[in-house]
Amino acid sequence: MRPRVFSACVMVVTLAAALAGCGVPADPDGSLDRITGGVLRAGASPSGDLVVVDGGEVSGVLPEVVEDFAASRDARVEWTVDSEEDLVDDLASGRLDVAVGGMTAQTPWAEQVSVTRAYPDLPGANGADVVLLLPMGENGLQAAIERFLDEELG
Repeated sequence: MRPRVFSACVMVVTLAAALAGCGVPADPDGSLDRITGGVLRAGASPSGDLVVVDGGEVSGVLPEVVEDFAASRDARVEWTVDSEEDLVDDLASGRLDVAVGGMTAQTPWAEQVSVTRAYPDLPGANGADVVLLLPMGENGLQAAIERFLDEELG
């Protein structure tokens, strides 16, 4: 093997090993680790059958998804009900881990928070590109939620 080819191979192997050990995707604030076996702080904004709020009870398609995701991480959910704007502020300031409502891929909040892939096949979405909102940069949490949704929706 020529020295340059050998050096390139060593560099590729070293880089791959370094990336494998650095926890990509990462959560700078440790959201996924904190949630696992703990509490998932979720926000809800009423939106038809997707999110139903009755008194202090939160139900509907999206809250069920959030509850099921939390259960898969051995976590319980603490709900906050508020307007989309206030939920976005809570996500941006680190007071919430996820927010659900009638948000779609065209959400105006995409500059302040992270947006999952669109899920138009959710029951009650009526073909709309429904998304969940998360704190910016918590990529490990977002990847885990998207993986969970992909498995649940087939």
